[in-house]
Amino acid sequence: MYKVLDKYSIMTEIVPYLSIPVHGPSPRVPIAEIINAVLYKLKSGVQWHMLPVSELFTGEPLHYKTVFGHYRKWCKNGAWKDCWVRFLSRNKANIDLSSGDLDGSHTTAIRGGEQVEYQGRKKRRTTNALYLTDRQGLPLAMSEPVSGNHNDLYEIEVHAEEVFATLEKAEIPTDGLFVNGDAGFDSEGFRSACAKRGVIPNVPYKKRKGDVDRDEPFDEKLYGERYSVERTFAWMDSFRALLNRFDTTVSSWKGFNFLAFIVIAIKKFKKIANSR
Repeated sequence: MYKVLDKYSIMTEIVPYLSIPVHGPSPRVPIAEIINAVLYKLKSGVQWHMLPVSELFTGEPLHYKTVFGHYRKWCKNGAWKDCWVRFLSRNKANIDLSSGDLDGSHTTAIRGGEQVEYQGRKKRRTTNALYLTDRQGLPLAMSEPVSGNHNDLYEIEVHAEEVFATLEKAEIPTDGLFVNGDAGFDSEGFRSACAKRGVIPNVPYKKRKGDVDRDEPFDEKLYGERYSVERTFAWMDSFRALLNRFDTTVSSWKGFNFLAFIVIAIKKFKKIANSR
């Protein structure tokens, strides 16, 4: 059976940060195997009722509804984001914040659900969220998803703060951080949100009627490195459950995103460690 992560990584990087019931019956299978089943769903995109549970569990398999029940419980209590924040905090030395990239991504929502609306460019119903990556393209944070009829500047001050607050929770300072954004982020709202956190936006000027000379810094060479965020989206799309959104609830959608962040980071950090 294909495994997204090895058992050791699951046991050390994920299990310690999930809520396990103190009262009542304990899960009759190892928690690591339940997480492995969820990761299989994340990677393959298979529908829950088609999970190959007989092959995913070493003993008597859980019913797919039980696997889904555990996943939903952890989504509702924010366990996946908490796990990611703690992981970031422990691995700050492996993050490259010489600069970062911020961009929005519209994801097709196949079944509709929360925060879903028609988006003209894709001619589909979509969900939109902002993603922040480091210089290596490692995804660091995401904003609260909004319906696809909104562009990246919708409530930008709120959503940029959500992104930067994730780094703060992981005890990663943002003061002096250069963040690339395309011309669509050239707005007073975005620049104001960055200033509150000490972030320096590296955004090309958007031509406007009546513009006068502007003195905001812009490094064209640094902006040329922005391609890495597009590579990040390609990495995210390799998880079939993220390529198209089938989850009708926002909490489930965010849960799969943070799980993908964890998988990408673990594999990237292992690759760095093996190359030394």
